[in-house]
Amino acid sequence: MARQLAFDLPADVRLGADNFFVSEANEQAFALVQSPMAWPDGKLALVGPAGSGKTHLVKLFASQHNATVLDAVAIERDAPLPDCALVIEDAHAMPQQAEEWVFHAHNHLRATGQLFMVTGRSAPARWPLTLPDLVSRLSAATTATISNPDDPLLMAVLLKHFQDRQLVPHPEALTFLQRHLPRTFDAIRQTVETLDREALARRKQLTRPFVREVLDSLAPHAQ
Repeated sequence: MARQLAFDLPADVRLGADNFFVSEANEQAFALVQSPMAWPDGKLALVGPAGSGKTHLVKLFASQHNATVLDAVAIERDAPLPDCALVIEDAHAMPQQAEEWVFHAHNHLRATGQLFMVTGRSAPARWPLTLPDLVSRLSAATTATISNPDDPLLMAVLLKHFQDRQLVPHPEALTFLQRHLPRTFDAIRQTVETLDREALARRKQLTRPFVREVLDSLAPHAQ
């Protein structure tokens, strides 16, 4: 059985509510989600790349404010309007048939003084929405952006992915990954998935030479 990975966080990363990693790359977004009374008009757009922690923040917000969380692609046009705070995840992928319901939900929440949050991979003004009134209302939301990870956050997320899979990389392998991985959350996730698969198939330890070999095979011209 694999040993549990010791969680030695980088000095510039701190743990927020329920173990959310906070660094310069996401501290503004974390602070805004934790302070909804500061949202102008009671609405917030939480923006960031895939794997950046948006869903983690949504769960924190929902648990603290008893909010309903909906996936944009699953919204039904005849669904009842919300009677509590509402979060719509992946709103950048909202289907056209859901737009009118979201428009009415937005107005209902505003009229009843309830909080409204949407998440997406870009700012609402860039979403391919077709209903002009909805575009104007969502574009007016305060935007909290999670940037691609800085070095401390990259290491924290890397450690978390390894821990989730009960993997124990050598410290030199971690240092190598921190220096050579692309600065995106998705690249971190995909790399750890690949290392896990290759280490299991080849019965290898996660040493620096093995990690370099795997990365070289994925992107031979990246090193």
